[in-house]
Amino acid sequence: MTNDQRRSAYLEEIGIGPVWKRRSVQIEAVPEPKPRPEHIVEQPVAAPAPHDDLLFEPAMPEMETHGSSNYDPAVIARMDWATLKETVSGCTKCDLCRNRTHTVFGVGDEKAKWLFVGEGPGRNEDLRGEPFVGQAGKLLDNMLLALGLKRGDNAYIANIVKCRPTDAAGKDRPPTAEESAACIPYLQRQISLIQPSIIVALGKTAALSLLNLRPDTPVSKLRGTVHTYADLPLVVTYHPAYLLRSLTDKKKAWDDLCLAMATYGR
Repeated sequence: MTNDQRRSAYLEEIGIGPVWKRRSVQIEAVPEPKPRPEHIVEQPVAAPAPHDDLLFEPAMPEMETHGSSNYDPAVIARMDWATLKETVSGCTKCDLCRNRTHTVFGVGDEKAKWLFVGEGPGRNEDLRGEPFVGQAGKLLDNMLLALGLKRGDNAYIANIVKCRPTDAAGKDRPPTAEESAACIPYLQRQISLIQPSIIVALGKTAALSLLNLRPDTPVSKLRGTVHTYADLPLVVTYHPAYLLRSLTDKKKAWDDLCLAMATYGR
């Protein structure tokens, strides 16, 4: 068997033989076309581009507009910190990726006993790639100090979604249930890697996403109770950005932090 015969047999065996036409194949002569009426004008046909070995190339599959090659919850659940951060930085699972400046992975002690979870990045966080900066971040830092903690020391800060959600006017908004569901496997892996002793949910979006509750559940119904997430105690309090607008609820937030301290002590 010649090399050409071997190659043709191989192409046929893997199922692409009929798609390819080799230059070495003899093309039978075709009869001269019959004369066409003079009033019909023949349009020139462009010749195929020359190729060293083949006349035609197989069609390439279209690229997906969404999705990540590593986006499989089972795969994410086995990632180490470096792989998880790299995967998040390139994630295109939902539309939030279209307008982001940076993904906001999280920050802090990767072996912290305290985990604080907010809803998602705002404008300042999107620009810097770090959660809770600006006035809301300063208030959260003060809340940490009240617990005897500080950013990066026995505390880790993350969000439900890693990209900034915006409305049609470009203003910050809470993430949708679909956006939260798309991003939650990343947070779940962070929790598994950190192995905290207690979780503090900052605001409604974080609480509802972690506790898998109905969207119409108010935060007031969740405060004052120790909930459970993956066998870990979880305490719900107000988001720092909300507290900046509702100063009278700061005392309630302090009560929530006291509940968290008592729970952690037990």
